[in-house]
Amino acid sequence: MENNGICHHIKAIKTLKVAKEYTCEECIKIGSDWVHLRTCQTCGVTLCCDSSPMQHMSHHCKKVSHPVVISSEPGERWLYCYIDDEMDGY
Repeated sequence: MENNGICHHIKAIKTLKVAKEYTCEECIKIGSDWVHLRTCQTCGVTLCCDSSPMQHMSHHCKKVSHPVVISSEPGERWLYCYIDDEMDGY
């Protein structure tokens, strides 16, 4: 983490990747429900959050080492880094 309180993974995000559709593609494949959606800032995939039964985004980020997601919920404007456990608004 850097001295100004924002981790370097979040600082590296220059352009936000937003959800193409308001769905978790992995939940749809298996017929599961989701609570909230997050969009990966490395590859742009939109998956369900840790409050959802399957926690697809958390598993995705850990499996492929993609550190930063944004909330894809209407009205929410924040980024989260899984590696540094840091959140920042935008």
